[in-house]
Amino acid sequence: MSAPVRQGGAEAKPRTASAPDNARPRHILLIEDTPSLQMVYRSVLASAGHRVAVAGTAAEGLARFHEVTPSVVLLDLMLPDRDGLDLMQDMLRLRPETNVIVITANGSINKAVEAMRAGAHEFLVKPFDEQRFLGAVENASQARTPRQPRRAVPEPEAPVVLSGSFLGSSDAMERIQSKIRSAARSMATVFITGESGTGKELCALAVHANSPRASGPFIALNCGAIPQDLLESEVFGHVKGSFTGAIADKPGAAAAADGGTLFLDEICEMAPALQTKLLRFLQTSTVQPVGATRPRKVNVRIVCATNRDPLDAVRRGHFREDLYYRLYVVPVHMPPLRERGDDVIEIAEAALSRFAAEEGREFTGLDPEVAALFRRHPWPGNVRQVLNVIRNVVVLNDGGLVTPRMLPDDFSDQDLPVDVALPGALPTSSEPILNGLIGRTLAEIEQIVIEATIARHGGSVPKAARVLDVSPSTLYRKRESWKG
Repeated sequence: MSAPVRQGGAEAKPRTASAPDNARPRHILLIEDTPSLQMVYRSVLASAGHRVAVAGTAAEGLARFHEVTPSVVLLDLMLPDRDGLDLMQDMLRLRPETNVIVITANGSINKAVEAMRAGAHEFLVKPFDEQRFLGAVENASQARTPRQPRRAVPEPEAPVVLSGSFLGSSDAMERIQSKIRSAARSMATVFITGESGTGKELCALAVHANSPRASGPFIALNCGAIPQDLLESEVFGHVKGSFTGAIADKPGAAAAADGGTLFLDEICEMAPALQTKLLRFLQTSTVQPVGATRPRKVNVRIVCATNRDPLDAVRRGHFREDLYYRLYVVPVHMPPLRERGDDVIEIAEAALSRFAAEEGREFTGLDPEVAALFRRHPWPGNVRQVLNVIRNVVVLNDGGLVTPRMLPDDFSDQDLPVDVALPGALPTSSEPILNGLIGRTLAEIEQIVIEATIARHGGSVPKAARVLDVSPSTLYRKRESWKG
């Protein structure tokens, strides 16, 4: 087994400080097979005002679970008589409202992630310090029941609360809504992937709206749209005078999201130095603004997103592996619109109704020819492109049935042009574009497309960034890396 809880590099000793006035003793069940760790964990918990029951095996733990009805279970996944994950699932079947914190060693992080997906509230990786330990227990103790008990007669599942254009009845979207329904009730981090324009932020909003934190704030931060030298201040805040331009205290996104959800978009664009601080924040649930001398504890649920392959970013050294495992607990992949069947019609009709009301116009729907055209179109810009097309129609036309002639001049049911000459592509301009990309790595294809887009816009990186739906700083960093 790994080393026990540590405090300042030494084995933790019982604290004499009393529990906060508003903290009531809570039943905690500790299931740990190492006597020395049992003693340390129990001492730390007792000194914080918790009532602790201890078990050394899975069988004993299940018996104590029935006896004490704990609100929180601390469960070591490596038990001598049974797999800890199986034990956790049995306990959650008996009392789904129980919050389980799993404890594991460094070499078993994948097991901890599996436990989070199976319903664990949080996980701790040994060795951990006392502050992290008590913080996890306190968050679990204060969490409202994240899961509803199962009933003998199944009831219809509550519909997912949707917002904006997060619509669709396709099988793919039904699977996503089912996953959101399950994940929203827990504290597990949700990691959303998908192409630009597929609705990743709307997915994050749906997770928040269907969670016990729905009444709390939803704070969104685009990690790729903020200059790296200001990103730490945006996330963690700063105090007045901490740097040039800091004319007043600023709480930061993490503190602003206290009691709610913090959505970190384009997470893979975060600078390595800030990734380290984000990992520390996830481990301790505390933020320390730039220039501040003391950290502040917050209670925040993290949802993040990227249009890149996060595991590929880890392999390339652009994203910390330990941060990846901490965040990549409940993955949700938003499919491109071209794979969602008739969802495009549902989205277009909803957008038509909304935009017409905003502009004071009266539209009656989509012409069958337009609907067929929409179904055939590849929609490289995904949902965002649909909204732009419908907005254009509503603004430039008086109303009635949407016909093909109302569509924007640059809209076509054809795929991307086949005669685009890309820098570095092998074929001549008369050959299909894909022939010049087959056999190349994704990194090479990315460079070709980025450079071609910049060239098409007269060398303007900001204009190219708008077309590619990324921040200019992302393109500047990529081009700098290619020079090296």
